[in-house]
Amino acid sequence: MPAASAGALVLALGLGTVAYGLTPDGEPVRIAYTGPDAAPPTHGPPAADPTGTGGTTGTTGTGSAPEAGWTASPPVRLLIPRIGVDAPVGPVGLNGDGTVEVPPLDRPDRVGWYRDSAAPGLPGPAVLLGHYRTRKGAAVFLQLPKLRPGDTVQVRREDGRTVSYRVRAIRQFAKSAFPTELVYGATADAQLRLVTCGGTIGHDGHYSDNIVVLADLADGP
Repeated sequence: MPAASAGALVLALGLGTVAYGLTPDGEPVRIAYTGPDAAPPTHGPPAADPTGTGGTTGTTGTGSAPEAGWTASPPVRLLIPRIGVDAPVGPVGLNGDGTVEVPPLDRPDRVGWYRDSAAPGLPGPAVLLGHYRTRKGAAVFLQLPKLRPGDTVQVRREDGRTVSYRVRAIRQFAKSAFPTELVYGATADAQLRLVTCGGTIGHDGHYSDNIVVLADLADGP
């Protein structure tokens, strides 16, 4: 299994910590839109990669070249106008035990970029994860289940450029059936994945599900 896919597997487990300290009460968290997924856009084959980066800023790469005009730069801020998200982004990796790092519980406003996924604007999925709720209350992705196809998501990069994506689908999965390849599988073009928790909270304080937003590149540089 490629390293990025292995990371996705532990990501599904690691996000269980998002609900740490919460009790199993209240309404289940469900996505608002349950209609059919739109087909992903069709793009031609990517050009040769002049930067030699392999299409990501991480160690695994997708084997594809960056979209025309884009070079590798990490994300620093996430903006989702429809649900009022304007949040800082920082890199996360894997813990020593193989579980994924998540944004600190005392920083519920922070979004984590899985640094072995693609950099925004480069081919492959850029994977961003955030808490739904913590003991402090509402967190950065509280409104994520309300997104719908066509909504705009913007990712500001360290180099000052902003990458715009358009939501294609919102899906919900039991954590026991986390869609590793859907979230982390290589793509020929630049895409975005947003991941948080959903479903119900068990007696262990963990949510039962993951909510995954799939988005495609909306424009060029």
